[in-house]
Amino acid sequence: MDKGRIIFLNGVTSAGKTSIVEALQERDDIFFYVVANDLFQEMIGDKYLRENYWKYLSEVIIMMYHAAKLYSDMGKNILIDGILVEREEITPHYQQLLEILKNNPLDLVEVYCPLDVCRKRNIMRGDRYESQSDEQHELMAKNIEYTLRVDTSLFSADECADIIVKKLF
Repeated sequence: MDKGRIIFLNGVTSAGKTSIVEALQERDDIFFYVVANDLFQEMIGDKYLRENYWKYLSEVIIMMYHAAKLYSDMGKNILIDGILVEREEITPHYQQLLEILKNNPLDLVEVYCPLDVCRKRNIMRGDRYESQSDEQHELMAKNIEYTLRVDTSLFSADECADIIVKKLF
């Protein structure tokens, strides 16, 4: 059985990752399962997140990568909606991702949006604080080898989904 393709959409909050995921899931030409930092974070009780946010989030993120591997091993295409951050609790995050998925077809897609646009989106969303994207940008892993970059300030989520599918499939 061929392994399913894993596409990791990496970017700060409000860059447009989830909108691209939704656009990709609306397509008729290709099907994806999705794992996401936000979905896996919901598996942790609020008590534990308040107690030690990064410890528990780091553990569940690594479990998410193993879940993505399982889907891929079963021949299913999978999208990871996440952000590769380097914090003491998870370092070396990027290298851990590569190690877990070393035998699976993995494409890293940078979902880029200028931070000033992300700040405005954070305010409009109401569930993020204005500087959240800036803070994540500072924590983001460096020297990531991307397969592709999409800019959501220039292209809609549907256009970014088209770019991803045309380039990677």
